[in-house]
Amino acid sequence: MSNNIDELSIRKAVKDRYSELTTAEGSCCGGKDYTSYIGYSKETVSELPEEVIEVSAGCGNPTAIAGLKPGQTVLDLGSGGGIDVFLAAQAVGPKGKAIGVDATPEMVWRARKAAKEMDAKNVEFRLGEIECMPVESNTVDVIISNCVINLSPDKDRVFDEAFRVLKPGGKLAISDMVLTGDLEADELERFRTWASCVGGAIALDGYTGKMKAAGFKDVKVESKHTCTREELTYMVSEPSGCGCGCGSDVKGLKDLAGNKAISKVASVKISARKP
Repeated sequence: MSNNIDELSIRKAVKDRYSELTTAEGSCCGGKDYTSYIGYSKETVSELPEEVIEVSAGCGNPTAIAGLKPGQTVLDLGSGGGIDVFLAAQAVGPKGKAIGVDATPEMVWRARKAAKEMDAKNVEFRLGEIECMPVESNTVDVIISNCVINLSPDKDRVFDEAFRVLKPGGKLAISDMVLTGDLEADELERFRTWASCVGGAIALDGYTGKMKAAGFKDVKVESKHTCTREELTYMVSEPSGCGCGCGSDVKGLKDLAGNKAISKVASVKISARKP
């Protein structure tokens, strides 16, 4: 029973945080400076509406390793304001399709509004949980996700669902946060306090192990960047907090100043294939 309560609490907290991000002014996560910081070129996002950019809450650019091709169907897990969906739609062209799934109604409504304003006919945003995707089996060529799976309390189910909806030979391309070392109990608690993106993170080996257990092959860590104290400070720079886990408790980071736990957090890009 307690596990169910914990899971429900996590889901509610994540939805509440992302819902707040849709109406927050001066978000610590959004804007062209932030998207450049996490790996998007200014040229890449130049044609996207500001309302899409300002709610970007990722930790990387999964489209950079997705190898998207014209005519493909792409699914973004935790699509938020739609930045990766719109970029994927551009890559797959009018004969392809980009679908976003997000559990936060306000994010889905905002993304749909942007799609209408952009007259983006090959995009679709669906309300749903990534642990139970509103997507038919064996219908997707490529799945992307940007700093979302770490927020899930049931990552095994997420990867099982990803495997289900991908076509045979389909690809998974993820940007996410992981732990690269063991944290002491008090360290872990403080990480959970001030950064949702890190609070749900698990060890890299455990993360890739869950992908393999779901049936994925050719699991490859495309890149791994260990976060510095300065980078984590940037993530939590706003006291009001925002959807990517930023700013939950700046004091928590200050308490960890000089602590070697800082070097145990990394952003990674991981690819895999469904046989």
